[in-house]
Amino acid sequence: MSGNHITEKQVRLYMKFRKDFTQEVAASKADISVSSARRIENGRHQPNQAKRQWRTRPDPLEAVWESVVVPILQQDELITPVGVFDHLCESHSDDFPTTARRTLERRIKKWRQLHGGAKDVMFLQHHESGLLGICDFTHVKSPITIGLEPCKHMLFNYRLAASGWQYCQVVYGGESFAALSDSLQKAFRESGGVPKKVRTDSLSAAYRNHDNAEAFTERYKSLIAHYGFTATRNNTGVAHENGVIESSNRHIKAQIEQALRIRGSFDFNCRDDYEGFIQQLVGRRNERINTAFIKEQRQLQPLPPMGSVNYSTEYVRVSRTSTINVKRVTYTVPSRLIDSRLRVQVYDNRLALYLGHELTYTLERVYAQGSSRKRSVNYKHVIDALVKKPQAFRCSQWRDELLPNEDYRCIWQYVNGNMKADDACRYIVRVLHLASKEDNEIRLGRFIMQQLNTGRLPSLFDCQERFQQQTRDIPQLQVGQHSLKQYGLLLQGGRHD
Repeated sequence: MSGNHITEKQVRLYMKFRKDFTQEVAASKADISVSSARRIENGRHQPNQAKRQWRTRPDPLEAVWESVVVPILQQDELITPVGVFDHLCESHSDDFPTTARRTLERRIKKWRQLHGGAKDVMFLQHHESGLLGICDFTHVKSPITIGLEPCKHMLFNYRLAASGWQYCQVVYGGESFAALSDSLQKAFRESGGVPKKVRTDSLSAAYRNHDNAEAFTERYKSLIAHYGFTATRNNTGVAHENGVIESSNRHIKAQIEQALRIRGSFDFNCRDDYEGFIQQLVGRRNERINTAFIKEQRQLQPLPPMGSVNYSTEYVRVSRTSTINVKRVTYTVPSRLIDSRLRVQVYDNRLALYLGHELTYTLERVYAQGSSRKRSVNYKHVIDALVKKPQAFRCSQWRDELLPNEDYRCIWQYVNGNMKADDACRYIVRVLHLASKEDNEIRLGRFIMQQLNTGRLPSLFDCQERFQQQTRDIPQLQVGQHSLKQYGLLLQGGRHD
C-alpha cells in the first residue's frame, strides 16, 4: 500500500504466488501494488534494510553502565546479573531504577558475548566398543520405604560407554570399598566381560585423595590387578567429564520415580522386592540397546576364573549377652556361639560369621549414621535362654526390640496391663518361643490379635494346639512274606510244581 515499506515477507509471498498467477493477482495476494511488483521483477526494488540508530526513550542504565557496571563485569566473570542488580539497588538507587532489571540482564549478556572470556565447550565423544566402562554412586530422592519404614540407600550405576548397557545395584551403606568392589564385580559378570578402562570420580574407597600423585588404595589396586583393567578418574569437581554416567544417573532416577508413581506406591515388603523392581526396570532399558550391547560384548576382556575380595575382615568375640560389635552396631547372634571367637566378613549388605573356616551364620548388615550406635536384635537368637527365666524379659534393655512386630507389641501391652507381672512375662515369652520354634511368627501374632479384638485372650494351650506341630506315632505294620509257590500260581497255565 502507498506510504508503507514493502517487507521481505511480502516479497517472498509475491514470488511464491507469481509462479501460478499473473502479476496483478500475485501482487494483490501479497498486498503490494502492481508497480512495486514490476520493480521486484525488474530488480529495481530496494528493500528497506536500514534499522533506526536512535533511541525512542531514555537509556535507564546510562548513569551507571560505564562507571559502575562495566568495571564490575571486568573484575570477575563469575558475578551474575542478579548480583549486579542487588549492588545497584543498594548503592546506586538514586541513579538506577529498579524496574530496569530485565534491561540490565540483556545488556550484561550482550556485553559478555562481545567482551567476555572464553567459555567451556562440550566435545562430543566417539567411544570404541569394549574400551570404557564408567561407574558412579548416586542418591535416590524418591521416598522409598520397606515395610513402611524409610529406606536410606544409594544406587551404584555402571555403564558401558559405547553401547549404553547399564547395571544398577542398591547400596544400603555409603561409598565404601565393599560396595564398590561387590557392585563392580557383579556388573562385570552381568555384562560377560571387563572393559579395558574403568572410570570413576575421586572415590575415597579407590583413591588416596590427600596425595597429589595418582595413588590407589591397596584394595583397589588389588582389584585392578585381578581383573586387568586400567583405572582412570575425572578431574576433581568437573562432573561433566563423566557425562556418560551423569546423564544416566538422571535418567534412571527419573524413570524409577515415574515407575513408582504408576505402581501407585513407594512401599515394598522387603529389600528383595525393591531390588527386584530396580533390576526389572534396568533390564527393560537394556533390551532397547541389545544389538549394540552384543556388538560391544565381543570386545570385552574375558572374566577371571574367580572373583576378587569384596569385603573387609574383622575378628570379634561373642559376649556373654550373645552379642558382637561391628562398625558401631551391636548384633545378637545364636547363643550357642557365646565365648566363641569369630571371623566376620563385612559385605555391603550382610555379615558372614565364620567359626574357624566354617560359615556358621549370616546377618543382615545394619548401618549406624555418623558417630551414633545402633542395635540389631533378633529374639530367635536368645529365646531358648529367655524361656528358662522369663522374668528377665520385663527389665531387659532389649525388651522392645525383642518383640518382632507391632502385633507382639500390642500383645505385650495388653498382658502387661491385665495380668500379674510374672504371668505376663511368662505368657509373652512362651508365645515368642512358640513363634520361633514353628516359624509361625506372623500367623501366631495375627491369631492372638484377632482373639483380642473379640475380647478374649487365647491361652497358651490354645496357641499350642493350633500352631504346635503334633508328633504322630508311626503305626507298626506286620508284613508277611509269601512263599514262592504262591507266586507260581499266578503264572498262566495254572499250578506249577
